[in-house]
This record gives sequence, C-alpha cells and structure tokens, in this order.
Amino acid sequence: MTTWLDKNFSSLQPTRAIIMRALRHLRPADRKKLFSEDLPEMRTAEGRWFEAIVYEMILDLSLQTDLILSVVARGADGPSRVKRAQLGQNGLFYSNIGDIKVRGNGQDLAEVDMVLVDHTGALTFGEIITSPADLKEFEAEIHYKKQLFGYLYGQPTVPFLLISSVDISRTAVVRRLLKEPDNVLLTTPTCEDLKALIRPRDLKRSPHRQIRHPKLISIADIPPRRPFDYKKLHDERMQSIIAAVTSKQGVGELGTPDEIPPIVKKVLFGGLYPSAIRMLDARYPIRIKGKTYDPDTIQKQFSKVILAVNIPEYRPIIYLRTRNKKEYLKMVPNRAGGFKFESRRTPHMAGFFLWLESVQPSLGAELTRALLDAFPAVHVPEAGAAGKTNVAPATGKP
Repeated sequence: MTTWLDKNFSSLQPTRAIIMRALRHLRPADRKKLFSEDLPEMRTAEGRWFEAIVYEMILDLSLQTDLILSVVARGADGPSRVKRAQLGQNGLFYSNIGDIKVRGNGQDLAEVDMVLVDHTGALTFGEIITSPADLKEFEAEIHYKKQLFGYLYGQPTVPFLLISSVDISRTAVVRRLLKEPDNVLLTTPTCEDLKALIRPRDLKRSPHRQIRHPKLISIADIPPRRPFDYKKLHDERMQSIIAAVTSKQGVGELGTPDEIPPIVKKVLFGGLYPSAIRMLDARYPIRIKGKTYDPDTIQKQFSKVILAVNIPEYRPIIYLRTRNKKEYLKMVPNRAGGFKFESRRTPHMAGFFLWLESVQPSLGAELTRALLDAFPAVHVPEAGAAGKTNVAPATGKP
C-alpha cells in the first residue's frame, strides 16, 4: 500500500473542489483565521486545513486501489459526541474536534494525523506537516508511535507516511527515517499555492459536515488486538526501576531489555511525604522564577509534591499541586543541582491531570533520595563545581 501511494500520490493534484471540501473539517473560527494578519493564528489554522486537504486526497485515492482497504475517519467525519478522558481508558479515541488519539489510563500517549488499513488488515499511520521547523523531537516521536501501534495491533512492522507541503527530503531527520523500511515521504504543493485557489469570500460558505464514503471506518472498527492495561504496564515499569535503583547493581540495570513492553514513557512514582519534601529541599532545591522555596513554604503553597521520570532518558520531574488553583507546576532539573519551574499542567490536559489528581503520598525520604541520586539528569554539585551539572535536554513532554 505504501509503495502504491509513493508511486501514485503525485498523480492527484489538490483541486479547488478538494480544498473547498477540506473546509468542512475546520470550525468557523478557524476558517476565518486562514487569511488572518495574525501570523501565528493563520499558521495554526493553515496547518489544520492542510491536514484536512491531505485526508480528502487520500479518500479520493483510496477509490483507485484495493490495496487501501479502509481510511479511518477523522475531523468532521468523526463522531458528534466523544468520550471524555477518564482514568482507565485504554486504546484509540477521538478528541472533541475529531483528532485520533491513543490513550493509556486516560492519558494521551500519542496523536496521529491519519490511520489507514491495507488489504492485509495491517495499520499504517501518517503525520502531516507544513514546516521543517518542528522536526527536533519528531524522529523519537515516530519511533515511539511505531512501537505503540506495533504492540497494540501485533504488527512486527508498522508502515509510516510522512506528508509535507514543503520539501524536507534533505533534512537529516527525514533522511534517517527514509532509510528505514516501510517509511514513505509524500509531498504536495505549498500551502501558499493551495490557498491561491480560494478567496476569503469562499470561507463564508457553509460546507457539508459529513460525507458518505465506501472506505471510511471509525476507530471503533479497529480495536487493539492485544489486551491493553496501561496502568498495569506503568506499575510494572515503576517497580522495575525501583528494584534496579535499590539493588546492588544499581541504575546500570535500567537500560537492560526486559519483558515489559517499551510503551510507558513516563512513570509517576507517587507523592512525597513531608520527610521526603524536606530531603528534596535540602538536596535538590526548588526554584520558581528565581525564588528558592523552603519546606514550609512548599507545604503551605502546594498540597501535593509528585516525583516522576521521563523514559528513556530518565529525566526526573517534580509536579507541584497549587492549593488555590486547579493546576500543577512542572519542575525540571536546572544546572545548579535542583529543580526549576518550566510550565503548568491544567485540567485542559484532561487524562494526565486526572492521573496526577489520583496520586497519593507514598514516598519517604530514603527512597526519594535513592531515585533522584540514580537519575543522570540531576545531582548535587561537588564543592566549587556549581553550574557544572550534566543536565539532559528538555523534551517538552507532559
């Protein structure tokens, strides 16, 4: 299927009819922003519109070959009512605007722009981009999604389509991806060329919302083939990390392959007891916007302190639950050997926020210290060596 698309995708040029049809996937507010003078707003709306254009192109192309068995509905073709994120959800779900998401215990593990099913029943996912500027973490994300779909659907290989409105074939990331089997790059005319086919007054028309198509299916039609309890896998990974850190062999065991599927990308160890908060403050100071917080201030302003770690880089994270607001402050390692404020986590991140809310205090000072001392991204500087801590790069993940 991917080979056929590689050969035939360019044969279908986006026509005015296709790009007008794609407008049905945009909310009225986003349609208005397509010609906005506010560049960030315009680019965001343009990106969503381009995703819809590619989707409409694939729908048309699917009628030309039996190699494409099904196209998974998205955008306006998704359900009018969706299941809100909640703890215990595992599998594929739609967002409120028709995006395709994979959830684990309610948390969004991944979002994909497109899912196709080939004539053998195998899944292929696609990513659609309009700029080469967002490729910094792209390669790792694609590899994770391949692992995730491979695990859920029992596929040794998961084909991947990268569709772009700009030529990114010479970038190092894309060159590496294209060296791997079953990865294909498809290129369309630029967004500027596509936009030249319509005028601002065209956006005032009310496009049909849903269409009938013989190859459209819902994500409900492709349930995971493997039982999927993300919380159970998470807890198994958490216990394996704790066992490695507290054993005589130590943190060196963390990179050793084991039988736990490599789809858990963040471990929430638990909330810190007061003794652990005092240890944290003494050994790994908390700094928020230049101010260092002592244990009393931490417990006065925050109702919960949670220790987590990103995988596979084992970069520790502290989440602080604000007492007077529904939010968590995300704290990441700084170069002085402690933690600094990076960003906020609010109910907008529904599933992940609910998971944070469910975490209770369970970590004492000894285990908390052992975990933090084991992770390479944060440590106490030696005397006279402040500022020389080896810190892992930020990933921008939840």
